[in-house]
Amino acid sequence: MLQIRCKNNNITKSFSEGVTLLDVLKEYPELVFKYPVVCAKINNTVQGLKFRLYQNRDVEFLDMSDSSGRRLYIRSLCFVLYKATCDVFPGSKLFIEHPISRGYYCNFYKADNTPVTESDIKKIRSRMRKIVQLDMPFRRNETPTEEAIRIFRERGFSDKVKLMETNGQVYCDYYTLGDTIDYYYGALLPSAGYIKVWGLQSYGDGLLLQVPDRKNPNKIARREEQPKAFEAFSEYLKWNIIMHLNNVGDVNKAMLKGRASELIQVSEALQEKKIVQIAEEIHRRYYAEKNPVRVVLITGPSSSGKSTFSKRLAVQLLACGLRPLTFSTDDYFVNRVDTPKLPNGQYDFDNITAVDRKTLERDLKLLLAGEEVEMPEYNFTTGKREYNGKRMKMGDDRVLVIEGIHALNPMLTSQIPDCLKYKIYVSTLTTVSLDSHNWIPTRDNRLLRRIIRDYKKGAFTARETIQQWPSVCEAEEKWIFPYSENADVMFNSALNIEFAVLRNYAEPILASVPRNCAEYSEAHRLLKFIHYFVAIPDNEIPPTSIMREFVGGSSFKYKNSF
Repeated sequence: MLQIRCKNNNITKSFSEGVTLLDVLKEYPELVFKYPVVCAKINNTVQGLKFRLYQNRDVEFLDMSDSSGRRLYIRSLCFVLYKATCDVFPGSKLFIEHPISRGYYCNFYKADNTPVTESDIKKIRSRMRKIVQLDMPFRRNETPTEEAIRIFRERGFSDKVKLMETNGQVYCDYYTLGDTIDYYYGALLPSAGYIKVWGLQSYGDGLLLQVPDRKNPNKIARREEQPKAFEAFSEYLKWNIIMHLNNVGDVNKAMLKGRASELIQVSEALQEKKIVQIAEEIHRRYYAEKNPVRVVLITGPSSSGKSTFSKRLAVQLLACGLRPLTFSTDDYFVNRVDTPKLPNGQYDFDNITAVDRKTLERDLKLLLAGEEVEMPEYNFTTGKREYNGKRMKMGDDRVLVIEGIHALNPMLTSQIPDCLKYKIYVSTLTTVSLDSHNWIPTRDNRLLRRIIRDYKKGAFTARETIQQWPSVCEAEEKWIFPYSENADVMFNSALNIEFAVLRNYAEPILASVPRNCAEYSEAHRLLKFIHYFVAIPDNEIPPTSIMREFVGGSSFKYKNSF
């Protein structure tokens, strides 16, 4: 008999070998969850509810409010969507591209290449409902990788074939739903009947797959129009076409063919081209007869690369003939003793009240009036704002460049006319996908960057960074993301070859997370994910690259911050 300890209530019970997690859950009727249980952690590794136990284990059941449970639910929902499109429109192709409007944007092409109509979407929705109603089981199949390659090649899935050919795995899993076969890089629900909350709508020239709300998984996340974010994603998808990199398999094949140097150079060149375009637009608007730009505001979530972007933009502004005066809103932090606190007693540096807005706006108004201003510098060691003789004054060809997480929040510069501002939002709009049905979350891109940077700077271990990450994301949802669509332009700091470089740094750092801690689950997931990429050295990454902000070797200087 096995001894299974349920970490939800710390009670141990005996079970027969080979028992599934579903059967284990039934033996703990006293457990009460706010939302449906969809998976569990086995010794801090996430598994689906059909997983069988053959040794003594710790088990922690997770509902849909947990990030791991949410990911598993959405993967399963994507498979239902894919099967429905196959059933209703044989020979069609579905590409699940990226998150947008609190859902997921999908490109869908019918075999006859006619446009997708509302009637078509209604048919797909109807079939999805039927699949859920029939409670079709998701079946996992473990097979040698060469056999999986043969199966997917026969069905024309070149993206999955290339991924499997380059990930170096001896065995791999694929899933079936009825007679439909697909591949997913994580576990799925036991059956389609678990999928109660979802929606499908038209979006642009494609589909929007609607998913449960993060805060209340019992309802669909409210659709939120994001035209600028959608335009930015579309622009960078075009870059993928230019570089012939539509998925990770394409990236890996290119690396194995010795094209790493070329791809690095093209990726960096495309980013620099965008920065030049932004600088030229600011220059044009600086000399506009009406409403000339005088203040450039730059924001973005954690580890988006906004600091390096700001410095590269300043260089291009100089090349355009403008002389930028740059500073960070961090220098206007209130003294630490006056910093607001979270309910747990920790300082809330992400709260806009952590910034002395009154002093910031006073200095901005003086600068725009042509006055000389002594600028503060925040000492992150002492937790105090200091005045060390740094002075600024606007003059001919001068433009203020201000970077900070609240830069686009109207509350920060409410007394400065909007017509004087040019607003930029920087983020990692990861556009390359693992394959046509498995996207790469933008948050994973930023989390890997942050883990590596924190570790290299000696600020935090990987375990500590992972532990802090949910709080970071919660603050972003509150203070940064709501203002992203206020931007005049969005800049994508992600590089298609980025994960191939990050793998060398991330592997040993993530491997250092102890198996007996809760953070191991996320470290294990990220390790599994990063292994899909063929690793390349960073020696050809230029010193001005945004990646250098995280892996080191940048020619720019950065101030310490939170």
